[in-house]
Amino acid sequence: MPLEETLRAFDDLVRAGKVLYVGVSEWTAAQISDAVRIAADLGFDRIISNQPQYSMLWRTIEAEVVPTSQAAGISQIVWSPIAQGVLTGKYRPGEPLPEGTRATSANGANFVRRLLRDEVLTRVQDLLPVAADAGLSPAQLAVAWVLQNDNVASAIIGASRPEQVHENVKAAGVKLDPEILARIDSVLDGVVVTDPEAVG
Repeated sequence: MPLEETLRAFDDLVRAGKVLYVGVSEWTAAQISDAVRIAADLGFDRIISNQPQYSMLWRTIEAEVVPTSQAAGISQIVWSPIAQGVLTGKYRPGEPLPEGTRATSANGANFVRRLLRDEVLTRVQDLLPVAADAGLSPAQLAVAWVLQNDNVASAIIGASRPEQVHENVKAAGVKLDPEILARIDSVLDGVVVTDPEAVG
């Protein structure tokens, strides 16, 4: 479907009062740029948010999507800030996957598999002292990290238990020290995915 038709449909929904704002999911910088231009040319309601995957391990939006979005006044509402649970440290290199986790479920196993390499899991274990030094749990550190990006308006957290929600929301408003941010980058150097063409 041509992008103009999609944007016209969005605009029709806003004008009809059926939606208040337009957001998109997993759009590339090129799609966002084209949409901004078309909406301006045709007087359509503008997109205000994009919903990409983003975490310490998956940074594909930083090179192109974030700068393009910032220039257009579009924010990111990111999903998978804890990298499907990998950044909690519960998956350990060389050990069997814990039963009842996303990695062992029929629906989640394929999605999380690319992150379950021993090299990645070892680096995540190396992050645990960084989280402790910041006074945070590993999950809180992961959520706080995505919220440090000025273009990230919110993070979508997935939880299977209420206590996970309570733990994760404590990351809201946390400001990470530059030293902590530098340590995170140092620990994860070589395992972070940054290529905008990568498919999650």
